Formats: sequence, C-alpha cells, structure tokens
Amino acid sequence: MPPRQVLLGRYCRLEPLDAAKHAKDLVDAYRETDRSSWRYLFSEPFESDSGCERWLAGAAARQHEIFYALIDLESEKAVAVMSYMRIDPGHGVIEIGNIHYSDKYKKTRAATESMYLLMRHVFEDLGYRRYEWKCDSLNAPSRRAALRLGFEFEGIFRQHMIVKGLNRDTAWFAIVDKDWPRLRRAYERWLSPDNFGDDGAQRARLADLIAAEMDRPR
Repeated sequence: MPPRQVLLGRYCRLEPLDAAKHAKDLVDAYRETDRSSWRYLFSEPFESDSGCERWLAGAAARQHEIFYALIDLESEKAVAVMSYMRIDPGHGVIEIGNIHYSDKYKKTRAATESMYLLMRHVFEDLGYRRYEWKCDSLNAPSRRAALRLGFEFEGIFRQHMIVKGLNRDTAWFAIVDKDWPRLRRAYERWLSPDNFGDDGAQRARLADLIAAEMDRPR
C-alpha cells in the first residue's frame, strides 16, 4: 500500500489530506469555483462551508483511498484534492481519481506537476505495473486531460455504475510501467522553466512532447 507521505515538486507539494490543516484553504478555494465543476464528481456542490469541511474530514479518514491536498508553492495554499483509489498491491494496479482543482489552478504548471509526482511515485517508488484513469464517458474535459497526460484510451464500460441516480458509462484509460521512462522524459522537459516564456506561455505542448517520445524506438 502506498505510504501517506509528502511528494515535493518544483511548483507544488502534495500532502496527505488533513482536514484540520487544509480545510480552510480548500473551502475558500471551492467557494469561488464554478458549481458546474462538480457535475461528474461523486459528491455534490456544498451548500455550506461546514458541509465541505465534513466531506474533507471524511475523505482524509478513508482507509481504502489516499487523498492528497495540492499545495501551491507560491501561495502556500491548498488549492485542490485528488486521491489514489482502487488500490491493488497484489496486482500492482492503482487508479488516480477524485481530482478537483479550484478554478484558478486549472491548466497550471502546478496542476500538471501534481499528476507527474503521483505517477512517478507509483512507478518508481512503489513499483506498480498499471496506473488507471476512469471517468464518465460524457466528461469530455476529463477525457481530454487523460490523453494529454499520456494515458491510453482502452474503451467504454457500458452501464458501469450508477452515479447521482443515473447510469454511467465509464471511459477507461491507463499507463503501464513500460511507458513510464518515455513519459517521464516528456514531463520533465515540459515542466522545465526553460519551456516557459517570460509571459508564462508554454513553448512546447506536453502532448507533443509525449507523442515525440512515444515515437522513438524503445
């Protein structure tokens, strides 16, 4: 099982979720986040700060999932949560899920780096074989994000579950261990400060860097 430990990057730090430590920042962040961002999550938008705090406390206490708070190193504020879930050490399979960034931190270097840190931890520190991403098949932004991050689309599981009273067809994506060395090179090139101009704009797209690496002979 993954240990509950801090993962440190250049732009962010991932800390095991601690409601006493992170709830205030996350409540503030989600209060200013568009309610539509909750559409495909298992939970609903919270009607009160206390409701959000209770959800965070419950998430932090779960034993079958490991939730992280993303700390933006510039502001030292918690701005997102995500979790390892469906953890199967015996088969070396793990899923990333429950991803919810505050609106301000979507499409940022810290957001991408958080995915890199969790992926690197899975393959290099824990020695897992397979890293999964699943989402509602109708969730186009999540499907685009999975492909951008290097996950390979594997198909649709029809009527996979019931979420918020509705049938959910689930899109499955995965990365396997043999892909990781090339993905790591692409991520590190994208995350390098040299890849960003003075205005903060990226010089090379992550998807293009990943595609170039994947086209190289093993």
